[in-house]
Amino acid sequence: MNPSTLISRLFEQSFGVWPETCEPLPASGSDRQYFRIRSKSDSVIGAFNSDKAENKAFTTFTHHFRRIHLPVPSVLANDSEHGVYLLNDLGDETLYDRLTTDRKGGKFPDSVLPLYKEAVRQLPQFQINGAKDLDFSVCYPRDAFDTRSMLWDLNYFKYYFLKLAKIQFDEQKLEDDFALFCILLSKSESNFFLYRDFQSRNIMIHQNQLWFIDYQGGRRGALPYDLASLLYDAKADIPNEIREILLGEYINSAKQLLPIDEHRFRNEFYSFVLIRILQALGAYGFRGFYEQKNHFLLSIPYAVKNLTYLLNNNLLPPGFSELTKVLERIINEKSLLDYGKTTNRLTVDIWSFSFKKGIPVDKSGNGGGFVFDCRGLPNPGRLESLKDFTGNEQPVIEYLEKQDDVKAFALETQSLAARTIENYLTRGFSHLMISFGCTGGKHRSVFLANQLAGFLKGKYNIDINLRHREQESRLE
Repeated sequence: MNPSTLISRLFEQSFGVWPETCEPLPASGSDRQYFRIRSKSDSVIGAFNSDKAENKAFTTFTHHFRRIHLPVPSVLANDSEHGVYLLNDLGDETLYDRLTTDRKGGKFPDSVLPLYKEAVRQLPQFQINGAKDLDFSVCYPRDAFDTRSMLWDLNYFKYYFLKLAKIQFDEQKLEDDFALFCILLSKSESNFFLYRDFQSRNIMIHQNQLWFIDYQGGRRGALPYDLASLLYDAKADIPNEIREILLGEYINSAKQLLPIDEHRFRNEFYSFVLIRILQALGAYGFRGFYEQKNHFLLSIPYAVKNLTYLLNNNLLPPGFSELTKVLERIINEKSLLDYGKTTNRLTVDIWSFSFKKGIPVDKSGNGGGFVFDCRGLPNPGRLESLKDFTGNEQPVIEYLEKQDDVKAFALETQSLAARTIENYLTRGFSHLMISFGCTGGKHRSVFLANQLAGFLKGKYNIDINLRHREQESRLE
């Protein structure tokens, strides 16, 4: 039985009706599969994962965190035998989405800083209060971020990044440094819950509140690791002055729950930043070099930038000569900085149009790209007060910005476009066409085409041609 059928069956058992839709959600870096299941009255998220041990870790942690009132999704139903479970639907917007949407000209947006501050204030609640009475026996694949876990990450970096990127190293000397590095990291107090993947894509924004997901890899560990994961999340590209503000915010919040030696914490912090960056590079190498998922390679230049900052500011622990040499070779390897750059500049044509007059023709010969149908969204044209305005004008903009269905549609189309553009940039493609159609080509399609153009302008160094076909023809 396929995953969507298993999930639909569990939905029927839980809600008494077979779902009207069961739509797959975009794949992430894991092998888990997610679906959005809808009936007339309910919308939930279904998950399928054949790894029962990982599922048990997630559901056990979730029930525990819910009991102590931490903002995580509820497990609405669980079929552990078939590896499926249902969660409440927290929407589609992540903290990373908000960051990239609000970011203009590469500047970290002031609007997002309060959200990051809230995230680092919540983190000690998971790590310190969440560790109390938690059943660590269900942790997967290991109950602690101990020396063995650290070596797994370091060897992941060695085999999937260094070797595949053809970075030279002395294997024995590097192994010796790895062993010493693990001893250094193990000196940090580690009787806390280590979230493991605490980064902006695993923090949802729903009903003006932060919600936290994807902690199934959690285990015992030291406090600095998760903060390092968030602040040095590669593509989030947080400026160093913002990192310093958030580091201070975290320390002050953690101090409310237990005594913290701030000087020691800051000294230990950058060692955990380093191992997190190395683990991430291993993941980029595995998914990008080995599995040929090119969009993972786009994160490499950001990780290299972070390593450069650590080296140039003497923030790494001394005494690891071979590891330091390897890091210097990485930051001086020009080819690693070229991922995401193309010899042919990418042009994205964005159209609004009326279905009554046909879909715009792609004159590039590439086949038309995306065509999004906006006719299922609330229609300002049906309102007497708005019908004479267009999606370029403020009354219609204000109306559509208040519609939850429109906001969700905009985020989903932006997410699809972003993933495709990132892939196209790595492959040197030169053209993509994206069209939004509605009944008259006047309100919804115009508004959503404008929204996408604004989103992409703030996110990518690409050429954008925005065309409103029916409005242009009206003026001719």
